[in-house]
Amino acid sequence: MSQSRSAELRQRARALLPGGVNSPVRAFRAVEGEPVFIAEAAGAYMTDVDGNKYVDYVGSWGPMILGHAHPRVVEAVQRAMQRGASYGAPCPAEVELAEVVSAAYPSMQMLRMTSSGTEAVMGALRVARGFTGRELVVKFEGCYHGGADYLLVKAGSGAATFGEPDSAGVPAGIAATTVVLPWNDDAAARALFTARGRDVAALILEPVVGNMGCVPAEPGFLQLLRELTRESGALLVFDEVMTGFRVAYGGAQALYGIEPDLTTLGKIVGGGLPVGVYGGRREIMERVSPLGPVYQAGTLSGNPLAMAAGVATLALLREPGVYARLQALGAQLEALLVDAAKASSVQLTVQRVGSMLTPFFGAGPIRSWDDANRCDRKRFARFHRTLLEHGVYWPPSQFEAGFISLAHDDAALEQTRKAVIVALAALAAQ
Repeated sequence: MSQSRSAELRQRARALLPGGVNSPVRAFRAVEGEPVFIAEAAGAYMTDVDGNKYVDYVGSWGPMILGHAHPRVVEAVQRAMQRGASYGAPCPAEVELAEVVSAAYPSMQMLRMTSSGTEAVMGALRVARGFTGRELVVKFEGCYHGGADYLLVKAGSGAATFGEPDSAGVPAGIAATTVVLPWNDDAAARALFTARGRDVAALILEPVVGNMGCVPAEPGFLQLLRELTRESGALLVFDEVMTGFRVAYGGAQALYGIEPDLTTLGKIVGGGLPVGVYGGRREIMERVSPLGPVYQAGTLSGNPLAMAAGVATLALLREPGVYARLQALGAQLEALLVDAAKASSVQLTVQRVGSMLTPFFGAGPIRSWDDANRCDRKRFARFHRTLLEHGVYWPPSQFEAGFISLAHDDAALEQTRKAVIVALAALAAQ
């Protein structure tokens, strides 16, 4: 498979961009490989600059739920572009999209548009602190909520200790405003809220974790967190940047019947264009400037191109049968992975919620970061390289969920099945 043009671009990029990329996982270091540069994408496929075509299970890390370059989304963006790319002023589309989002997420009585999921999380946690008058934020190991300093933390020496910086450049004092808990650990959550519950401004979580691979909450865990936060006066924040409009039209909160105080969204809401949203109960969101003292702003917030793409995407997702089809496609992908693993005798644990899933190279179930971290990353890297060689573009990390779209058809799944069989057979032979 020729990659000469990609190789040239990698060399040029590394002279100017750290690692040759604008986001670390794209460097393929987790799979000991070299990234390919994508020239175009349509439907379930991407084509690189050397003409190699791939069945895509990254989907721009989630937002391409309709497939790439859906004609109605493209048309909506083109029409918006003809009216101007950005105004720095209110536009009708942001009101329309806000109405659609609030209708889908009744917990979001009032909301604010941003330009990224990271920005949405920062706004949500700032208003949580402003509303409660408290400083402490609680997060979970394996959950990723963007690049804010106080969220780039790892667990300390105990199950419920103050966080320690997980990145250079993060002051220890800022990291110490965050406490990290193990995912799916009822006892640790109870212990923290017994000891420190009245200090907690917000508990933030991915209701289906996608950043240590696909790891759902154990039955009753989300309900417990809702009870603990309500009893302590802390706010429960669902980071649904990944799960929003993905696992159900109303997200994980609709799927599991849990109503958070605040929600963050992104990805699908913008139809693939840069977007973020945070929102929640009216009394909380009325603390946001200009109504209240919690300041947050952004030049491109409510950008008309992203708003148009979002309105078009969500309209298509409201059509009958969409989520039943996504569920069926996800089940087909899961089954082909499981069947190929059984045939090859390679140990593989496949975890899925709707149209997001992860094959873990290890014994399951995977319930926590410790479980995920024990999986065989070397084996995953070899699996990834073989898939790429056979025209399947899978997330380049054992700890990232894959996504299937409405554009994936029988031909795409059959190509995937054949590539998976080859990849697992090669692992079994080693």
